[in-house]
Amino acid sequence: ESPDHDFRSWSPPGGDRYTEYKDGDDPYVITPSIIAKSDDVARTRREHVKNAMKHAWGGYKKYAFGHDEVAPLNKSYKDGWGGMGTTLVDSLDTLWLMDMKEEFWEARDWVRDHLKSDIPQTVSTFETTIRSLGGLLAAYDWSGDKTFYDKALDLGERLFHAFDNNVLPSRSVNLHTGTAVSPGSTNIAEAGTLQVEFRFLAEVTGQKKFKEKSERAFEALRKLNPDNGLFPYLVSSGATSFRNAVVTFGAMGDSFYEYMLKLWLQGGKKETVYRDMWDKSMNGVHDELLKQSNPHGLWYIAETNRGSINPKFDHLVCFMGGALALGAYTDPKGLDSSRAQRDLKTAKALTYTCYQMYARAKTGISPEMVRFTGSNDFKGTPKYYILRPETVESLFILNYLTGDPIYREWGWEIFQSIEKYCKTEIAYASLTNVDEPGSVEDRMESFFLAETLKYLYLLFDPDTEVDILNKHVFNTEAHPTRIFPVPVVKT
Repeated sequence: ESPDHDFRSWSPPGGDRYTEYKDGDDPYVITPSIIAKSDDVARTRREHVKNAMKHAWGGYKKYAFGHDEVAPLNKSYKDGWGGMGTTLVDSLDTLWLMDMKEEFWEARDWVRDHLKSDIPQTVSTFETTIRSLGGLLAAYDWSGDKTFYDKALDLGERLFHAFDNNVLPSRSVNLHTGTAVSPGSTNIAEAGTLQVEFRFLAEVTGQKKFKEKSERAFEALRKLNPDNGLFPYLVSSGATSFRNAVVTFGAMGDSFYEYMLKLWLQGGKKETVYRDMWDKSMNGVHDELLKQSNPHGLWYIAETNRGSINPKFDHLVCFMGGALALGAYTDPKGLDSSRAQRDLKTAKALTYTCYQMYARAKTGISPEMVRFTGSNDFKGTPKYYILRPETVESLFILNYLTGDPIYREWGWEIFQSIEKYCKTEIAYASLTNVDEPGSVEDRMESFFLAETLKYLYLLFDPDTEVDILNKHVFNTEAHPTRIFPVPVVKT
């Protein structure tokens, strides 16, 4: 693509193309020369994604620097996460990986001089851990700058009070008093998506408590041990029982399953208990949740409630294409095993479905959720889009692992649609209806910079230092840190 590529002329070409990929097959032989050609094109596209980051960061810096979010239409700021510079902290490693070092060091100075975790606010344990703690830890791991280590340790100590009362962490905690708010129940995602971060904090600080207490929560969930490996998402805070019978790979379930695989990878593939959990759950997915749509047979993961199927599919579930592929390529039985091949085929099929969720919308952008009902596979409901990353995450992982350039083509379509329909004068906005061009909403979540643009950039960056097979593990907010062992910081 030329440096002056005109995104305004982009017209989304619609769905039902590339149908040979629908069932997760490999329709073409991918030769080294095809990969080399794809890499050459990707390097030109990479620059456009970097320009998008420059644009969004520029608006944030001008109108919201140090605040949680920029308001992309009102040209102002929002502090919905407690006023801890959430977008800034969430963006640090993206700036680093895009080689925007000037902006990175300027942001570091703000972190050093102004970031305070000692605030009289009750914050979400889960969101603050994955966005802020994860962001600081990755910024530290890539740059080696002590500022990030110090701030991560301070924030980590405060968040860790969530583990004070019950075996499962409290869903929210006051960062100043340490008071943890403990209702009688929590969900598996909020309790089981803190361990990658706290284990890394333990690894670099040498403070084992962060590892031991966070792992204890994961172990308590494991002991609930559903026969099929599928966990109803609501659990008592003492982890003694499930509080509902709804199984979902969308909101409130998703990242617990992701961390089964990620913890095993993070620990250097030594803690087989986590891999075994993952494989048992993936067997459950294939036995009970994997369904096909009418009439085109698109594959998707359904939800269940007491065994009855609910054909609802959150955009959030689109992370599963990447997760299944990563699980297949690291399978202890080998990539050629029937299990790994099953998981890889499903990974590709699900990712094609997720691509169709984008391609079939008028803007070429996916709605927040679809239901697999009606006469044409699925319907978007609700139809808003908040700049979510899960599909491009899976496109990055699948392209990285398989080399198939098709995932870059789909990602480029998605990026062009974001450029055309979400870009504002100062940043990027959400959409209230993906079938109504122009239906912009004054909202840019920090994960757009932390995840969506990062994964798009990595998709088009054949020269990246990121190594998802041997060296790095991404937390659920796309913050990559090194696989263990990592040296303890000498203080």
